[in-house]
Amino acid sequence: MQTVEAGIRELKSQLSAYLRQVKAGETIVITERGRPIGRLVPIAQTVEEQLERLSQVGLIAWNGQRLEPLQPLAQVQGARTVADLVLEDRE
Repeated sequence: MQTVEAGIRELKSQLSAYLRQVKAGETIVITERGRPIGRLVPIAQTVEEQLERLSQVGLIAWNGQRLEPLQPLAQVQGARTVADLVLEDRE
C-alpha cells in the first residue's frame, strides 16, 4: 500500500472514492497548495497489520512470527515488588 496525496478541492469532490481507499488500507495525505496539512488513515488496524505495513515499506524486518515469552532474569521473594526494591535502593 502506498500513501496517496489529495488537495482539498479534489478531496471534497471525490470524497467517496478516497474513503474507499482508506477502507482498503490506504493513507491519504491532505494537502493545501501542495503542503501537507492532514492525514486520513484507517482506524481499525491490528498490531499485526501495522507491523506488516511497516515491513512492506521497509521500515522493519519481520517474519510474521511471535517471539517466545522470556523467562524473568530475577524474581522477588516476599510481598514486595520490584518497584519497591528500586525505590528503596534509590534512598
